[in-house]
Amino acid sequence: MIHPRIDKLLASVPDRYGLVIVAAKRARQINNYHHQLGEGTFEDFPPPLVESRSKNYLTIALEEVAEGKIKHEYKR
Repeated sequence: MIHPRIDKLLASVPDRYGLVIVAAKRARQINNYHHQLGEGTFEDFPPPLVESRSKNYLTIALEEVAEGKIKHEYKR
């Protein structure tokens, strides 16, 4: 079972393709943020925007989308 639910995720992103792109990019940013913690540079990548029990960066990114912290629009 996927958490958060897909219908809640699609309220912030127009379609499934956009959701995949947004979640993957944000998960990459969160990963880079955690790798830079020891270096002391925080300007390039923002920290996670939600509190999560998960350690999986993709799950954290999807939770951010579900809570409306991340929105994406693109032209077709």
